[in-house]
Amino acid sequence: MKYLLTQQHPNKRAFITGAASGLGKAFAIELAQDGWTLGIADINYDQLAIAAKEFEALGGKIISFQLDVSDRVQYQQVAKEFLAKAGGIDLLFNNAGVGDGGAFEEYSLDNWEWMTRVNQFSVIYGCHFFIPTFKKQKSGHILNTASLAAISCAPTMGAYNMTKAAVVAISETLYGELMDYNVKVSCLQPAYFKTNIAQGMRGGELVKKTTQFFIDHSKLEAKEVATEILQRAGKGELYIILPEPARKQWRLKRLAPTWFRKMVKVKFMAAARKVR
Repeated sequence: MKYLLTQQHPNKRAFITGAASGLGKAFAIELAQDGWTLGIADINYDQLAIAAKEFEALGGKIISFQLDVSDRVQYQQVAKEFLAKAGGIDLLFNNAGVGDGGAFEEYSLDNWEWMTRVNQFSVIYGCHFFIPTFKKQKSGHILNTASLAAISCAPTMGAYNMTKAAVVAISETLYGELMDYNVKVSCLQPAYFKTNIAQGMRGGELVKKTTQFFIDHSKLEAKEVATEILQRAGKGELYIILPEPARKQWRLKRLAPTWFRKMVKVKFMAAARKVR
């Protein structure tokens, strides 16, 4: 057994959205090696099918779903099917998301709504559909993927920042609501790491290039992020902020919020100038 979570939840049943790539795939790889039953979901089913074979080879028991997490009806059906097949749930990873940005008034309202449905409502849906089972079991753990963006709130990233801050608020609320049911909640707030999140951006080339700049200059890989999150979740941490420079930003924002806002602006615009 590699993780405390495996010892804490011997039935080993997890549901992961966005499991075909990035952090979701990294979570699935780690848990597969511990022999978990994994409900893996992604909108890209071809890529998910390839990932599923990898997870099975590592020891996971795989139940695959094509899922658009912004589709409430589809999510409800998938959740129902997973619970029926797995017999319950121990870990819920509300992980699927998109990254994007643009100047506040220039970013289209259609894009604002798209971002909110994918990044915010998917978390609401996942929690809404699985919490009754968690409460009935009186056990389980919800891991909601937010971002350091919920802390830094960089310019031109308003929609993304908003949805990730909402995930923090949802997690904090549920932490209090579910503690009496022995259901834990963790809010994941990683800084930039190596991922393909910039590929589907709609807000324009400058934002895409700036985001890719930060990704390219990150020393973090998805595996490292997943490993630290799973270790810290096993200790019951609510706020899983990583790496250490990200935790420093969290502390700076609390101690000197106005200065912090100016610092973020300077850093972001410096990166934007480099990619113009």
